Amino acid sequence: CYRIPIGIQLIWASILALGMFILPESPRFLIMKGRTEKAYRSQARLNSSTVDDPKVDADIKEIVANMEFMAKFGSATYADCFKMGPQKNLLRTLVGVFLQAWQQLTGINFIFYYGTSFFQASGIQQPFLITIATNVVNVGMTIPGMWGMDKLGRRKILIIGAAGMLVCEFIVAIVGTIVGQSNEAAQKTLIAFVCIYIAFFASTWGPAAWVVTGELYPLGIRAKCMSLSSASNWLWNFGLGYATPYMVDSDKGNLGSKVFFVWGSTCVGCLLFAFFCIWETKGLSLEQVDYLVSNSSPLTSAKLNKALRAGTVVATGSTSGGPAPFSNKIQNAEDAKIANPSTDKKATVGDGV
Repeated sequence: CYRIPIGIQLIWASILALGMFILPESPRFLIMKGRTEKAYRSQARLNSSTVDDPKVDADIKEIVANMEFMAKFGSATYADCFKMGPQKNLLRTLVGVFLQAWQQLTGINFIFYYGTSFFQASGIQQPFLITIATNVVNVGMTIPGMWGMDKLGRRKILIIGAAGMLVCEFIVAIVGTIVGQSNEAAQKTLIAFVCIYIAFFASTWGPAAWVVTGELYPLGIRAKCMSLSSASNWLWNFGLGYATPYMVDSDKGNLGSKVFFVWGSTCVGCLLFAFFCIWETKGLSLEQVDYLVSNSSPLTSAKLNKALRAGTVVATGSTSGGPAPFSNKIQNAEDAKIANPSTDKKATVGDGV
């Protein structure tokens, strides 16, 4: 009965709805609304510290300074997402849009949408149970993925995930093509490497694509860029979901296991994209991500990320060669008006920080 699976989804929706009541408001939102004291408490909660912690005070003042600076330019439009400028808005927008596209091009939804049909066509017994097993792997491996993103970093985990997926997919394609799907050993190999492939996806590209796009954009255009990247995800989701049956159905493309040559090839693209286009944003505030993107390339971002998390940065082109505190790094005359906020009082928007 179709009502049962739909009804089961209400359980998770209820858990999510209840969780929203204990989720702290964003410090940026609270500052924007003038609720500074609550912003300090929210930031302290996020930092697992107290409102008197100097780090909390520094974080809030950094947020205020950034919001003061962004307020000078007024409200942003979608056109601003496609302007380059010192913040590299165009590049960041395209990275987010293509990151979500590549996530879909890993071929993951081929298994989730058509896995039962594929396993059945491969001669595997009880294909529906195998599909359930792949979903269990997907859910279970998301947990170590959350740990890995903070331990290994966003960039590294995307590279590892793409490499792991492409190896698994090419193995499935080669075994299915050379040995044949009717061979029992080949069927077991197919099941095993499909599960390993899903494990790589669930612990890397599945969650990391959303985390990176959530961290990547400047505050002024963040919501608009997120809408563009999310639209990219669902557009490719629809396109691939629509086209895949024509690739594998026996009366159409009839690729069978050979379709994994396609997904393996797209994962090569994922690997190259992650290596050349993704900044390492692990452990940084949105303000620090702005600085990171403006002052590094994806290939050099890990080094600057480490310096930012340590509280110092090495100025590009500096003659002194010495580190400077991030909050004191003045980019231009406009920044000079908002940099180095006073430390003798809690910051509020409009304090002239």
